[in-house]
Amino acid sequence: MKRIVGISGSLRAASFNTALVRIAGARLAEYGTFELADLRLPLFDEDLEAQGMPEAVTRLIEQIAAADGVLISTPEYNKNISGVLKNALDWLSRTRPQPLNNKPVAIMSAAAGRAGGERSQYSLRHCLTPFNPLIVQLPEMMLAAPASTIQDGELTDEMAIKLLDRLLTQFKRLIAAQETMNVA
Repeated sequence: MKRIVGISGSLRAASFNTALVRIAGARLAEYGTFELADLRLPLFDEDLEAQGMPEAVTRLIEQIAAADGVLISTPEYNKNISGVLKNALDWLSRTRPQPLNNKPVAIMSAAAGRAGGERSQYSLRHCLTPFNPLIVQLPEMMLAAPASTIQDGELTDEMAIKLLDRLLTQFKRLIAAQETMNVA
């Protein structure tokens, strides 16, 4: 069984991004275990870091380091990723070995705009560059108008379900390829 960590860039209790990453995790139930990371972290501050890595940050680092793959669902805030997600990346950047290095990552987004978070996904890809993850390039899972396609924690749109399943298939292939590279 694989270990999958899910990250939602939204803290809102009724977040569509949290729902989307949970749905993705549930669709991987036969493949592995799924754990949702908590991004309720203190704001990155070198003075705070000098006192020792905060417990919540250490927990996030350990979750990612132990995972076989990471699913990230990002909202789009002002044409970019959320401050919560950027803050988590800032904390992650301070640790060695880097837990995202060569780690398979699948990106998705849910946003009210007609592009479904396209700009935030590109921003996230840019922000992940220094971490050197193995990002699933295609398909791109961008869920527009999630209020009409996520109902009671379930994805109800058949096209969106097929797209998510294609993304998860590529994600599993990337995990398998990474395992092969680690064995060689």
